[in-house]
Amino acid sequence: MDLEKARKRVEELRRLIREHDYYYYVLDQPKISDQEYDALMRELLELEQAFPELVTPDSPTQRVGGAPREGFVTVRHLEALLSLNDAFNERELWDFDRRVREITGLPSVEYVIEPKIDGLTVALTYREGIFVQGATRGDGELGEDVTPNLKTVKSLPLRLRKDLPFLYVRGEVYMPKVSFARLNAEREKAGEPLFANPRNAAAGSLRQLDPKITASRDLRLFTYQIIRIEGAEVKTQREALDFLEELGFPVNPYRFVAPDMAAVVAEIRNWTPERRAAFPYEIDGLVIKVNDLSLHPILGATARAPRWAIAYKFPGEQVTTRVEDIIVRVGRTGVLTPIAILTPVRVSGSTVSRATLHNEDYIREKDIRIGDVVIVQKAGDVIPEIVEVLKEERTGEEREFRMPDRCPVCGAAVVRPPGEAARRCTGGLACPAQVQERIIHFASRKAMDIRGLGAATVAQLLEKGLVKDVADLYYLKKENLLKLERFAEQSARNLLEAIEASKNRPLERLIYALGIRYVGEQVARVLAQRFRSLDALKEASFEELTSIPDIGPRIAESIREFFNEPRNLMVLEKLKRAGVKMEERGEEAEAKPLAGKTFVLTGTLPTLTRQEATELIVRAGGRVTESVSRKTDYVVVGENPGSKYQKARELGIPIIDEEGLKRLLGLV
Repeated sequence: MDLEKARKRVEELRRLIREHDYYYYVLDQPKISDQEYDALMRELLELEQAFPELVTPDSPTQRVGGAPREGFVTVRHLEALLSLNDAFNERELWDFDRRVREITGLPSVEYVIEPKIDGLTVALTYREGIFVQGATRGDGELGEDVTPNLKTVKSLPLRLRKDLPFLYVRGEVYMPKVSFARLNAEREKAGEPLFANPRNAAAGSLRQLDPKITASRDLRLFTYQIIRIEGAEVKTQREALDFLEELGFPVNPYRFVAPDMAAVVAEIRNWTPERRAAFPYEIDGLVIKVNDLSLHPILGATARAPRWAIAYKFPGEQVTTRVEDIIVRVGRTGVLTPIAILTPVRVSGSTVSRATLHNEDYIREKDIRIGDVVIVQKAGDVIPEIVEVLKEERTGEEREFRMPDRCPVCGAAVVRPPGEAARRCTGGLACPAQVQERIIHFASRKAMDIRGLGAATVAQLLEKGLVKDVADLYYLKKENLLKLERFAEQSARNLLEAIEASKNRPLERLIYALGIRYVGEQVARVLAQRFRSLDALKEASFEELTSIPDIGPRIAESIREFFNEPRNLMVLEKLKRAGVKMEERGEEAEAKPLAGKTFVLTGTLPTLTRQEATELIVRAGGRVTESVSRKTDYVVVGENPGSKYQKARELGIPIIDEEGLKRLLGLV
């Protein structure tokens, strides 16, 4: 057979095998026998061996796994893969719905309910319809490149059923219950340690350095979120799930569209333990998402989780124990959380000695007292919580608990903002309970970008008393760093140089780095453009702050609280003495060409990715939003624009192409 005939036959075989993979692994509807499938695969392998120049990355033969690797490469996700906040009862679902309606201003919101698969989160990248990279979630920003391993997952399409310029998808790799039981039986027979649950088995299998081991395990995939797409557009989460199916991805068949939260609650009540047990894979809850994707950027996200979705965790096993004491833990954002110290008890397979009490309203509502006999459960089989007090067991010796007025760690004032359930420590930058996470945030890439200052180094610095707040970083000496584990002359010099370089970051980065509640990157940018110096921001009144677009009363109040705390001012003064830049100077102080302008991007641009175009606009003082409105100044249109283009025409919004954007930026 000559090369051209071989090429045509190879293409035909790949098409047939992809089609049968789709019917077998995605639809669970095989159209041919295993013997017929094996014959097609064997013929393809023989042709590729005879004509190695015909081998391509998306060939079905590349699923078998290559040689073992030395280690995983770290990759940065295009967008942060956030976690989900959890709800453990109907009241918390209604609270979530109330917050969504308050932010969007809508009387009711449509939701989509999807199963929460207990597996390992992955991000999948496709270019021109071909799978090019897969990574684990990692810490949400950085993951591990497991592309060769993911190629062995038969339900993952190596080539999409429709060609798209670019697609970035989030999914969950899991192991079916039967396969998990079989794997553990094999490991027990071989004298190897058993996996604790299917999730651990899936994670351990996918993170094998030898892809052939991964290929030997029965891993499956469900996709559930389009993070970024070029060449097509979807308007709702339901449309996104349907479109993923059209592209050839495995998508969970259960998806329930609820017109409002009442319908969500009614549907959740139908999920009995028997119904959950009937599924061939572990489900630890349900995910409720706002269906209208245009509302997602309006709702936004916290540092940890989106505000447009929540995970409802199924109730777990309940047991009885006693509350021996109640202590208060101070989190990294200053939230004071009461914790019940319990008489140790076994529940859902582990010993529980503590339970979260959420906030003082929760304690008052359930009338929980020190000494009470209580019913405890693992919410979602993970987090212990008290569900009921057995008041008939009281002896009269129980003691009521009251939240402190001063921070139990640093002594700063504790405040409870109107309308909120949580009390917060105002110690901010100087509170030891908050300082480790605040330093990590301060040094992060999007903040002061201090390379080499990771969590382990921060922990050592705090443990040895070398830093007590973020300002102390700028007073470190080489001899201090040489006391730390794994630090030598060069590594110490590198970190000191990175700390020195961070002194000249733009003002917006410093404002974001301070970790002021509700002040994310966009708000920090707005504040820097408006006030031009940290001193001016510090003196800004509540009224002055709320007069700025994008700054509401809640953000303004948080900013004032931060600058009213003497301990925070002491840290800022130390930063200033260390030479950290606290105002815009030179070119940064000049008017930016796109200041105050709002842009929307749609379609594929000729030379710029969407991320590159967004960064250019933001650096020039503009904003990029997801939806077109009368407040939009320009819509930048590329190839295959979606409905945003039509809406811009209807509203009379100026429409420009990449060349027009570059002219506005002064690049041409």
